[in-house]
Formats: sequence, C-alpha cells, structure tokens
Amino acid sequence: MKKRIIVILLVLTGLAAPSCKLDLLDDPNNVTINNASPNFLLNSIQLSWAGFFNGTSDVGMRLTRMLNQGAAIYENTYPSPSTNGLWSTAYANILADVNVVIPAARRQNLFIHLGISRVARAYITATLVDYFGDVPFKEALQGQANFNPTIDPGAQVYTAALQDLDSALVHFRAVTATTPRPSDLFYNNDIESWIRLTNTLKLKLLLNRRLVDNGAQAAINALIAENLLISTSAQSFAFRYGSNIANPDSRHPRFSGQYRTGGGDYQSNFYMWHFITQKGFPDPRLRYYFYRQRTRRPTDVNEIRCITERAPTHYPAGMVFCLPSDDGYWGRDHLDNQGIPPDGLARTAWGIYPVGGRYDNNSGLPVNNERLGNQGAGLQPIMMSSFVDFMKSEAALMIGATGDPRALLESAVRKSMADVRSFALSSLEGGTISAFETSQNFVWATEVNRYVDRVLALYDAAPDNDGRLDVVLREYWLALHGNGVEAYNMYRRTGKPANMQPAIEANPGEFVRSLFYPNVFVATNSNAKQKPNVGVRVFWDNNPAGFVR
Repeated sequence: MKKRIIVILLVLTGLAAPSCKLDLLDDPNNVTINNASPNFLLNSIQLSWAGFFNGTSDVGMRLTRMLNQGAAIYENTYPSPSTNGLWSTAYANILADVNVVIPAARRQNLFIHLGISRVARAYITATLVDYFGDVPFKEALQGQANFNPTIDPGAQVYTAALQDLDSALVHFRAVTATTPRPSDLFYNNDIESWIRLTNTLKLKLLLNRRLVDNGAQAAINALIAENLLISTSAQSFAFRYGSNIANPDSRHPRFSGQYRTGGGDYQSNFYMWHFITQKGFPDPRLRYYFYRQRTRRPTDVNEIRCITERAPTHYPAGMVFCLPSDDGYWGRDHLDNQGIPPDGLARTAWGIYPVGGRYDNNSGLPVNNERLGNQGAGLQPIMMSSFVDFMKSEAALMIGATGDPRALLESAVRKSMADVRSFALSSLEGGTISAFETSQNFVWATEVNRYVDRVLALYDAAPDNDGRLDVVLREYWLALHGNGVEAYNMYRRTGKPANMQPAIEANPGEFVRSLFYPNVFVATNSNAKQKPNVGVRVFWDNNPAGFVR
C-alpha cells in the first residue's frame, strides 16, 4: 500500500521511479524491491506496454490522417492535460516496474525477464522522445525518489535506449534450457523472436535518426548482414487480445469503444479513399480494414452536414472532401471539429483487422452488438514483418543501405496483405469471408497481384528517388493501419506521404512536431518548462519549419 502511495506521488510530479528504501515493517502484504515478484511485475509491464502503444498510436494516426482529428487547429489537438495518461503509464507503471525487475532478475539470473524489461524500457523511452522531445531520464530512473527531475537531451535518451537493446541481446543469448520462463504475452518465450525484435527496434531507431547520424548507414548495414531482423509473420511483434467481455474485459479497446453501442472513432475520409479508389480499383484490404454500417450515400444533412457544402477553396483539385465514395463509406476530413450528430450507427467502423470487428460483406448492419465479428479478439500491430521491409526499402533509397528498394517494396506489400488475410481467415469471420468472396467471384491472389503490379508500375514511373520514396512510404502508411507511432515518425522524418489532405481551416497553424509536455509534469515540477508551441522539433527531425502540414 505504501509503495502505491509513493508511486501516486511520483506520477503527480511527472516522475515514476520506485524508492530504493521503503520504511516498512516485515509484512508480507507490503511489496518492496526485495520481495517484489519479477513475474507479476513483468506481466504488468507487458500489459501496460500494450496500453501505452494504443495511446501513442492514437495520437499518430490522427495527425497522419489515418483517423479523424477532431480539432480545427494543430495547437489545440493535444493540450497539456490530454497526455497525462500516456506520461503516467510510461513513468509510473512501465519504467517504475522495469527498475524493480532488473535488479531482482539480475540477482536470480532471470535472463528472459532482464531482456524483455530492457526492450520495454528502450521502446518506451525512445517513444517518449519521439513524441515529447527532451524528457526526464537519468534523474527519473536512477532508483531514488526525485520529485523534480530535469530533462535529458533526446539524443542522449536514444543512445541509452540503443544501449538497453544491446544489453537485452546479451541477456537473451545467455538463456539456457534451465533459465526460468516468465509469462511471455508476446512470444511465449521464443528467444529467437525476441532477438529479432530487439535488432528490429535498433533498425527503427537508427532509421529515425538517419538525418542527424552519419553512422546510420553502416549500423543499418551491419544489422542487415547479421540477418536477425523480423522477417516472417510468426516473428511479428503484436499484442493479441481475447474476447472476454468482463472480469476482465480482454478485448481490443477500439472494439469495445465502437461495438458496444455504436459511435466511436470517425475514420479518415482521405485514408479510406486510398483503399477505395486511389489505385483505380479497391485495395484487397478494404473490406478487412473498414466496416460500413450503411451501404448507400447519406442524404440527410442533419446526419452529415458537409454533403451540401463545397470543398474549402484551399483544397487542391481532386482532393477528397466530405465523403470518400458514394457507397456508404462515412468518415470525416482532416481537422474537422464539427459537433457529433446522431450518426453513431451510420459512420464507418473499424473492421476485422486489427481490432477484431466485422468483415464488410455488404450487410450494412449496425455495430451495436458485442458478439459481432471476432468479438474484439484483435491485435496491436506494434512491429510487423512488412514494416521491416518498408524500413529497409527507405534506408536503401535514402542512405544507400544494403538491399534493392523495389524488391523490398514488393515484399513488404505482399507481407502486409498476407498478415491481414491470415488473421481474418483464422478468426470467427473466416466463414463469412469465404462465402462472400465465392458469391462475388473474388479471387484474393488475383487481386493482390493486380495491386502489386500497380504499385510497382507507380514506382517505376517515378522520376527520381524522392518520387520512389513517396510510393514506398505511401504503401507503408497503408500497411500501418492500427499503428500511428511509425506513421507519425515517418511523416516528420520524410514528409511522406506527400500531398496529404489539408485541414478544413486554411491556416491551422504549425503541424505538431512534438507534443506539449503533460500537465502532471509541468504543473508540479520546479525544473519543468512548457514548450512555446507544438512546432518544437525532436532531435532527429532537422527538417525545416513547414516541412509537413
């Protein structure tokens, strides 16, 4: 109980490091660093990791037009109090628990616990840098209660994250047949997969900082040469949910937020348009990603006001506005902050992938039943095998890293298609999918080949590497459905996809290059100072102001 009180106090200062000495009696009900169970804490770390990803992914998806962002100007998208939960989950839950697990696991030679904990810490601290820039690190994680930790430069935190990943590799390689196995919610103690994830996260961090790191090419080439990156679907890093409704609710949070009573997220019109018609024919993933509650164009202005309006005058010719198509796809445009009409059982919903919803078989039924689709047994696609090939393609194009960028592009697209397909067919929707495709004379392999041929034709027609990069990273963006973390980093790093849908307002202000610090940090920490605006760039983003909008 006393430890929990201390943790709460640490959250209020934007810091979460457990005290090394707690003045407690020898009471078995009191948890200390010396008697805490590494097994229980590692479970907590893994569950909180999924929650942290879900929250950060939401931010990234909305800023990169994968979901609607419900604000009119960028400055108002994420005010300081809105990120308190992310900050507290990171510091008070995950990093605090990691600081307890590591010394306890080291004493007991629990090498798997050590490896997973260090990988988690590396991912969390690097993502904090990606989203906030300079963040508390040394003083926040030194193992003693410091209620006013100073911030460390983001570049130094990234270096520490890479060091954690290197240490994790040492731990994983020390595992023997007698090493105790924890409850591993990701890989079920498949050590090779953990090693591949660890190397893949190194690739991700090196790619993020390639604009400011002259050694990125050599380091990435070394990883590629070692050939221990995620390369197959079985090695993909994803948190998988169940279908239990209560005690506990084990379902994907986006399923729970939409399929209980309807409503929930507005999908992005611009993103859906890419799947519906941007290639000249539907993307094979369309019906897996999005579920229509209606299959005809809406006509009631009280439900969707913009159907009687013209596109804003600053929109370029041909830019999608209001509706992505005439057959029931129903979302919102970028930075559209209009009120919420009675459209909860009309707007396009999340589909079977990745949240465990419904496959779209033209039924047009509402999503107000918790037993629909795969009943919420979805996944968080944190690092899929297709993502690795997209990253390698970018590295090959932009810094001359090892590999054929065109071949890697094709491999990445095919892997994305296969991941979506295999997940859906193995779900409760498998029978629905097979029956619908038979009725429509739809042949999956044929459609995938047609799509890949179109992508490669666009790549071949691009006049230069910048154009080729846009083809590669637009496909990466489409494959990232459910993962806004990598989309947000990619967009600031490269400016791709280019020609994104503008905001509804002609002058929405500077794009969010980093988030405001959370209120729990700046309001209670005497060393904390809020940023002047959201245009402050993280250390690896040396692109000019106005580079992305």
